[in-house]
Amino acid sequence: MLACCKYHRFFHSRISSISVITKFYTNVQMKNFYTVKADAALSPETLQKFRNSFYADPKNILAQNVCTRVDPLEVCLSRRHLEETQHVFTHKVESEGKPITNQKNSGRCWIFASLNVIRIPFMKQYNLDEFEFSQGYLFFWDKIERCNYFLNNIVKTARRGEDVDGRLVSFLLHDPTCDGGQWDMMVNLINRHGLVPKKCFPESFSCESSVRMNAVLKSKLREYTKELRELIAEGAGDSDLSLKIEQQMADVYRIVGICLGIPSETITWEYYDKAKQYNCVGPITPLDFYLKHVKPFFNVDDKVCLVTDPRPTNSYGKAYTVDCLGNVVGGRPIVYNNQPVDLLMKLAAESIKSGEPVWFGCEVSKRFAGKQGIEDLNVHDYKLVFGVDVTLGLTKAERLLYGESMMTHAMAFTAVSIDEDGTPTKFRVENSWGDERGEKGYLIMSSDWFKEFVFEVVVDRKFVPKDVLDVFEMEPIVLPAWDPMGTLAK
Repeated sequence: MLACCKYHRFFHSRISSISVITKFYTNVQMKNFYTVKADAALSPETLQKFRNSFYADPKNILAQNVCTRVDPLEVCLSRRHLEETQHVFTHKVESEGKPITNQKNSGRCWIFASLNVIRIPFMKQYNLDEFEFSQGYLFFWDKIERCNYFLNNIVKTARRGEDVDGRLVSFLLHDPTCDGGQWDMMVNLINRHGLVPKKCFPESFSCESSVRMNAVLKSKLREYTKELRELIAEGAGDSDLSLKIEQQMADVYRIVGICLGIPSETITWEYYDKAKQYNCVGPITPLDFYLKHVKPFFNVDDKVCLVTDPRPTNSYGKAYTVDCLGNVVGGRPIVYNNQPVDLLMKLAAESIKSGEPVWFGCEVSKRFAGKQGIEDLNVHDYKLVFGVDVTLGLTKAERLLYGESMMTHAMAFTAVSIDEDGTPTKFRVENSWGDERGEKGYLIMSSDWFKEFVFEVVVDRKFVPKDVLDVFEMEPIVLPAWDPMGTLAK
């Protein structure tokens, strides 16, 4: 009893001490908090000064009258620049793909841009007026492979001792089944699963509007993350974890198959060529269709992806990768060969002059007149309307650092204009948003815009200098999973 009372008194004395210390630090923190907030608050006098300054300038009133009624970006649009912009180019690929494609309400631009590039030599070889590869086919396999890749990443990060509420796992859980992708991801899918014509695997509702399917998959993948991490905490071995992932992937396959349909193991492609002659290919597997009918004219393994990241921390002439980024277990890793932007523009122009279209990734929304399809630094006059410039107050490197810019969209170059000095001045861009924007679906991009907002291009290795190709042989420097260079095109 005495021992119990002694412990009771000791316990309460400790609690009392802790309470005093906690109260002290809390008071100090609250005092500092309120001091800072009070010093930083906008006083009534300051707000009145802002108000008087605003209404003292008639231009602000005019801008307010207009911008409160219509889209502010439309107000900033430069009429003079529209008059000076023409969709005419000095060099163009021999024939562009038809029809203009439309990814609709999905983040599949990287798939559409890739297939738009691949179809051009394919259509020429098979003498076709119009043709599309099935974007839904690759979308199906990317969902399957990406979910499996994610679950294996969860095991890997748990083995590394990463906490579930740590930055890395929290980042992975934020969007575990994103629609977006990179060129190397496309290579992984094609080399493993091949290609099929769109007629052999047409679009579905969830291809064109993927948000509902993705919501179901996200929920299940987060649930599966808990299951896997609990198994690891209990000491489960690799075989037990593999069996659990296989069981989980059976559910994923069912969900994706219900939403997108399941591709056939073999296809038969019937078509008329330009001469109205009937042709038939198959029965044939999708992988053999790629190997026999596409690869001889467009070999994805002959193409290389070059990026431009001007941040001082990431030197040019080095290889980089991003932690936990990919889509196929055992597939090609995502490797960034970092080069100056002028080299990317030069190689893109050389490819187009040789008749080859170019896949590229950019920050599409900046300085972009969507209806007119113009990507140009001068297409909007923000300073005239708002009294300040927008976006260009930071350098390209600073925009990456401060979260103002990153690669968000992939498209294809099909034409370029070269001046008398041999310098590219503008590019023609095939988009995947239908034919209602720009010139029947095509955009125009100035070379200055390219330098600021293009982040990567894919060209045939035959155009790339040897010293640049040698960078791919380097051991890549690993960037964190949340690095802006790991952003996926949508």
